Amino acid sequence: MRNLILALGLTLCGVGSAQGFAIEEDAGFAAFDTEVEQLRVLSTTDTQIMAPVIAGFQAANPGVSVHYTVANSQQVQAAIMAEGAAYDLVISSAMDLQMQLANDGFALPWQSAQTTALPGWARWQDTLFAFAQEPVVLIAARSAFDGLSPPRTRRELTALLRDNPERFQGRIGTYDPARSGAGYLFATQDARLSETFWRLAEVMGGLDPVLYDSTVLMINDLKERRLVMAYNVLGSYAAPLLADDDTTMLIELEDHTLTLLRTGLIPRTATSPRLGGAFLDYLLGPEGRTLIAQKAGLPPIDEAALAAKPHLRPIRLDPGLLVYLDALKRRDFLEEWDAALIQP
Repeated sequence: MRNLILALGLTLCGVGSAQGFAIEEDAGFAAFDTEVEQLRVLSTTDTQIMAPVIAGFQAANPGVSVHYTVANSQQVQAAIMAEGAAYDLVISSAMDLQMQLANDGFALPWQSAQTTALPGWARWQDTLFAFAQEPVVLIAARSAFDGLSPPRTRRELTALLRDNPERFQGRIGTYDPARSGAGYLFATQDARLSETFWRLAEVMGGLDPVLYDSTVLMINDLKERRLVMAYNVLGSYAAPLLADDDTTMLIELEDHTLTLLRTGLIPRTATSPRLGGAFLDYLLGPEGRTLIAQKAGLPPIDEAALAAKPHLRPIRLDPGLLVYLDALKRRDFLEEWDAALIQP
């Protein structure tokens, strides 16, 4: 990866922004030939994950340079909705915030053979398109289950934590929904799908959980054994980072495993919407799908994979995602979450 990045002429700038929204990474990928156009992408997906896909796109479009900016999902939304930042494609894991942008008129329509080939559940009104389906999983140290069976459902997980507090006190991680757009989405969808979710939250809350705004930080803390378990972790990040670690395990809970759809849209502020659409089509096309799966480690949209694992539940890409973005509902949900998770 390092050699690939150097070969592309990628430059990384420090955290921060000349604009109002907070940037985590700013990367420039020089054109393979003389630059003719520049594609500007704003994304929640780490640069190193998308670098091979960008390289493939540039190989097919050698006159295009790419400016790739990474921010968290709430900052991405603020950049487009509040600041009108000029990007040609917006990629995010926070489906609800992406839906809000599309529903509120901040996205341009795009139609192509690649977008129309998507199943109906993976696109919305020709403005919002999914290119990856990613399970949201439980990860754990195998040592946490010495003499015990790993949980298969949330009910079993709740019982395991309740009956063995000495193993898990202060060593469970999960997202903080107040700071993470993806974490808020996962928590609200869990509450909608599972009758046992709030009981699980209360039990975790009694064990002094550690709250995060990043999947990668949770995974790293598990690898370093500052945690022995992390709940609602993006499997697409966890699987490659834990692949060589036989002391950890990844569990898809059988009552339901939320499946995130990573989406892209062309914002109405795009200076080159045609170029944003071209990159979107590349993500959805056969070459892009191969790179997404094999190099980026993100499972592409695949109806057969879902049929083979009926416990995988794709989060619906529709305006129902907006329910918990209502200010009063968000306040009520976060207050209930605080009461369950942040116990005196």
